[in-house]
Amino acid sequence: MFQRREFLKAMGAGLLVSVLPNLSYALAPAGYQRLLVLIELKGGNDGLNTVIPYTSDDYTRLRPAIGIPRPQVLQLNEQVGLHPAMSSLMPLWQNHQLAVLQGVGYPEPNLSHFRSIEIWETASASNQYLGEGWLSRLFRSQPVPAGFAADGVVLSSQNLGPLDGGARAVVLSNPQDFARQAKLAADQQAGAHSGALSHILKVEGDIRTAANALQQPVPKPTVNPADAPTAPPKAAGGFAQAINTLADILQNGTRIAVARITLTGFDTHGNQQPTQARLLGELADGLALLQNRLQAQGRWDDTLVLSYAEFGRRPRENGNRGTDHGTANSHFMLGGRVKGGLYGQTPVLAGVTDGNLPHAIDFRQLYATVVQDWWGKDARSLFGGHFERLPLLRA
Repeated sequence: MFQRREFLKAMGAGLLVSVLPNLSYALAPAGYQRLLVLIELKGGNDGLNTVIPYTSDDYTRLRPAIGIPRPQVLQLNEQVGLHPAMSSLMPLWQNHQLAVLQGVGYPEPNLSHFRSIEIWETASASNQYLGEGWLSRLFRSQPVPAGFAADGVVLSSQNLGPLDGGARAVVLSNPQDFARQAKLAADQQAGAHSGALSHILKVEGDIRTAANALQQPVPKPTVNPADAPTAPPKAAGGFAQAINTLADILQNGTRIAVARITLTGFDTHGNQQPTQARLLGELADGLALLQNRLQAQGRWDDTLVLSYAEFGRRPRENGNRGTDHGTANSHFMLGGRVKGGLYGQTPVLAGVTDGNLPHAIDFRQLYATVVQDWWGKDARSLFGGHFERLPLLRA
């Protein structure tokens, strides 16, 4: 165990690999040809200022300093709208490819960053402790096809999250760094004499398989000019860079089942307005960029994007023009096969003072929808109970 940790440490901060003990994958149904992209909003995004009940007097009462003025809200219907920084998502909404999920949470919520994100990423109950991410459990019982470069790719974070505990996952900053680290592993294996280290390096040989796939020449997409997407949005920052890295990987023809990208900074206990506006603008512009690039590759209809975070924020603003840890939250699902619209329940703020909001959608319902309706896999034994799927997807 020590040697493995030392080996991974030597591989450098740009690469972390987790592999299943048995790498002989059986061919699986073609469901994993459809890509899942998880977007982690690290720190706990404030859902009430993201999907805004702009007609509610109680919203104004609870947020006199940080509430978004009604004229600025991007209206989705007569009751709720998006934060004004998220205008890049409006074309997806108008094309019915954006599902807005209100009141997402779980029973007996935990307001610790560490514990609550663990609950989300293992899909456990609040009083249950699991050692594997929910995707690792899925891929162990229902593996991806042998020809895939990896089960998943993780960008903008060194944490494997839902891929922790056994999935064949790759953490990378960009494909070039990944390829260089893979060459280092090959060189170390060539000079290895220790039997234990040789075994470790043999297992890590999967790195090189994925690296070779990432280094293949990028083919020019064949898109009918009539179907060509508009010019990509001017997205900038680390989130956009991660989006472009993912799109480059996919354009190479590399096959993976899942990608996770983390956008951090949402723990807005003070001076929330400018911070959240910047982050939500990055999020919306990045998602629009992803849609644009994957549409150009002909992959948008086979891509499903889902956001998640450890928790939301409290309805009442605090004394520092910020918000404290809360419970139910707003999230997004988007893609070419998504049935756009509003799901869940708009927060009922009447009578709320310092309390939190109940959840309307259990996050495991979203996961069950992904596993069964998106990938066509069996979710019955994955989450320790039955969770009703939501009608979020078109065939």
